[in-house]
Amino acid sequence: MERRYGYGITLVIIGGFFLSTSGILLRNIEAASGWQILFYRGFTFSLTLFLLLLLRYRSNIGSAFRAIGRPGLWAALVLGLGSICYIFAILWTTVANAVFIIGAAPLATAFVAWLVLGERTSRFGVAAMLVSLAGIGLMFADGLLEGRWLGNLAALGVVTSFVVFLLIIRDKRGTDMLPATCLSGIVMGGVAYFGIESLTISNHDLAIAITMGCLQFGVGFWCFTVATRYIMASEVALFSLTESILGPIWVWIGVGETPSLLTLVGSAVVLLSVSAYCVNGIRAERRLLEDYRRLNAGDD
Repeated sequence: MERRYGYGITLVIIGGFFLSTSGILLRNIEAASGWQILFYRGFTFSLTLFLLLLLRYRSNIGSAFRAIGRPGLWAALVLGLGSICYIFAILWTTVANAVFIIGAAPLATAFVAWLVLGERTSRFGVAAMLVSLAGIGLMFADGLLEGRWLGNLAALGVVTSFVVFLLIIRDKRGTDMLPATCLSGIVMGGVAYFGIESLTISNHDLAIAITMGCLQFGVGFWCFTVATRYIMASEVALFSLTESILGPIWVWIGVGETPSLLTLVGSAVVLLSVSAYCVNGIRAERRLLEDYRRLNAGDD
């Protein structure tokens, strides 16, 4: 059991590492537009996941795609649009602003579940949401001062898509929704095709786009998906913050992109809020698990 737990944690950290490279990869683009990157990234991402699904399901792969139903198609659409926002968020603002706003997704999900679905949320959770909102406010203030507010809005679009994606698949918990994730890449590439001026880009930029589709996003998301089999969702959310921490470090080392003071303060507030919320969630889940085990032991 401990080995499986350690395996799950390792997968999340590896996934966070791969996902954290998006900023430095995009900062090294020579001339390709965001739409061109999205086109090649989207289709190579779908191809990568399709091959992984083919290895898993073999002749039953058609059934795996049919099983996601209409909710899966909506989930693919939402996730694909969110992935478009993700690229433009990093292109239009600092990597630190983008990844830390996106990193608040666990709190946003809990807030929407409380507001829309009536799920119970502790006072600690509500406090963490409000504090995190204050941190995002600081980063938005920085975006307004620096003229990068569109990037912050795009980052909020990523958070919104992630929340809606989770709400859509809530009723399909017993179904493998990785085929829906696979289809999201086609949505990404398809939408990008209508915004693209030319499919011709340099070999350098093409290599970066393919790397983002196959490795940065493909391997990163696969690691997160598999990790959920071995560790709790709140633990996945906590350790996935490695993406938010490493992303700004890579662009600082690689291209000298230094966050402003407001961004640093806002990022720290969001990071501490989400970390505290996740740790509190881990403790609550473990208490429930211990109570469940005691009840089962009593029945025996």
